[in-house]
Amino acid sequence: MQSLTLPIIIVTCIVSIIAFNRPEIMARYQFNAYMIYHRKQWYRFITHAFLHADWLHLIINMLVLFSFGSFVEGNLRDYFGSISPVLYLLMYFGAVIVSSISTFIKHKNDHWYNAVGASGAVSAVMFASVVFGPFMKILLYGIIPLPAIIWAVLYVAYSMYAGKKANDNINHDAHLWGGLYGMLFVLIASPQIAMNFIDQLKDVLP
Repeated sequence: MQSLTLPIIIVTCIVSIIAFNRPEIMARYQFNAYMIYHRKQWYRFITHAFLHADWLHLIINMLVLFSFGSFVEGNLRDYFGSISPVLYLLMYFGAVIVSSISTFIKHKNDHWYNAVGASGAVSAVMFASVVFGPFMKILLYGIIPLPAIIWAVLYVAYSMYAGKKANDNINHDAHLWGGLYGMLFVLIASPQIAMNFIDQLKDVLP
């Protein structure tokens, strides 16, 4: 069974790179709660995930997705078989929407507020991987390997710090909500997943 992670990365990269030089595309499809609420442009809830603020933003998100996506897909396949691709897409794009809801409520009357990025969905994939293998070693960004759960904690800490600055056109709050959604999605999907996660924690906790 082929991976869905790579096609998502390819499409996201193509759209983002095109939009870097086409400001009209960025303006039309980025997340703008005012335009969603007042102009009913609901498609922005999804399309903003295919856009990124700059090369660094794009590369970081796609590296994280590449590092964790196949692992999550493989585990979903082990638990759910042929329906696992559907579940993966539901988790990914569901996270895109869910992670933007608090921002939508907060900024629905702020015409100046814009945000782009697949951060919510990428966070969902990362935190889903924590459920499947909290102590799995991940070599992210070519740095020394750390357990997935440590990378997730560092990611949350960075998101909270960057979210307070809120000056880079990136919805850092989406990282937190997307991560929570990803964890809950896989935990609720199967009681066996939840039990295995608890058992792994018990193995290392005193």
